[in-house]
Amino acid sequence: MSFRRPDPLHPLILDDVRGAQKMLSGVARVTAMEGSRYLSSLVGAPVHLKCENLQRTGSFKLRGAYVRIAGLRPEQRAAGVVAASAGNHAQGVALASALLGVHSTVFMPVGAPLPKVAATREYGAEVRLHGHVVDETLAAAEEYAAETGAVFIHPFDHPDIIAGQGTVGLEILEQCPEVRTILVGVGGGGLVAGIGLAVKSVRPDVKVIGVQAEGAAAYPPSLAAGHPVVVESPVTMADGIKVGRPGDVPFAIVREFVDEVVTVSEDALSSALLLCLERAKLVVEPAGASPVAALLSDPKAFQGPVVAVLSGGNVDPLLMQRILRHGMAAGGRYLSLRLRVTDRPGALATLLAVLTVVDANVLDVSHVRTDPRLGLTEAEVELHLETKGPEHCREVEAALRDAGYVVLA
Repeated sequence: MSFRRPDPLHPLILDDVRGAQKMLSGVARVTAMEGSRYLSSLVGAPVHLKCENLQRTGSFKLRGAYVRIAGLRPEQRAAGVVAASAGNHAQGVALASALLGVHSTVFMPVGAPLPKVAATREYGAEVRLHGHVVDETLAAAEEYAAETGAVFIHPFDHPDIIAGQGTVGLEILEQCPEVRTILVGVGGGGLVAGIGLAVKSVRPDVKVIGVQAEGAAAYPPSLAAGHPVVVESPVTMADGIKVGRPGDVPFAIVREFVDEVVTVSEDALSSALLLCLERAKLVVEPAGASPVAALLSDPKAFQGPVVAVLSGGNVDPLLMQRILRHGMAAGGRYLSLRLRVTDRPGALATLLAVLTVVDANVLDVSHVRTDPRLGLTEAEVELHLETKGPEHCREVEAALRDAGYVVLA
């Protein structure tokens, strides 16, 4: 069956989400709810992590894709489905189609990470690489749908998709009935709309708060305007929530059922990803870590117990490496600085001896001797150090100054 409702302002009711939950029984995992002692200490109340990064295909997207495709009429299934995605939605559609015996074609950008392309193929989809940005890929998928009759499966702007994603909210209420605040990463809005509808329909006292990256935050201005508005050229490392315009269907639900949408910085996102890896032993993509970033940015702003939804864990290893470095730098675990030394034998050894005393690990050293700003007997040294936190960084800089070095940056 289909869960579509004729009224675009109220396309879903709680029974639709409950119906989706029954449909997903045995298909989608009831993902774990893990406590976080560190985040709980920051917030001053229990914090739990809803681990959709451990869902089949590595994200919540399977839920909505399966419900949407399962609701197609027989003739629609026979025509196949088509989607456009750089990652999570692609894999969700691919697996859902395979489970339902429906042929799927997924358009992905030419530069999509190879692990995501390979995974989408392995789940059974025919992958076509087209375009260098998602808008070009989306246009190609829509053109394919018009030419072939394949049903286009939108990543968030459809009631069936939202009903499927809303099952995360029902699970949260079952696993953590004492919850007072739920934090959810927001891109187009399908997940937060579904969770908001499901949770508020049962527990209107629970706050549902969306989280967006500062450089791709379309919901705050849209909610202020009362209609979806476009953020031109959104920029964020969190590609899973890098959406320039809210979907029409989820926007109407978010306005009614979501209490607030907050934003987080890129530094907070990278620090949150690092925290999930180090403290919770969970691989989480930047979009999935956005609720944790909100907790790190303002831990006293949320009433506990808090549930943070880790929406996905599909992150390219090379991107993960860059983000972890960024997160370590933001957390005071890296220190880069320049200083001037006398250009004579043994000067570098003397400098490194100072760093040894304060237990700073040298990652990289470079010399500049030809800068016209330098004196005849001077050299400039650039250091990249591994440190233990902001206090240790200050200790290192103080030790260098006490030893007579001029720290330039």
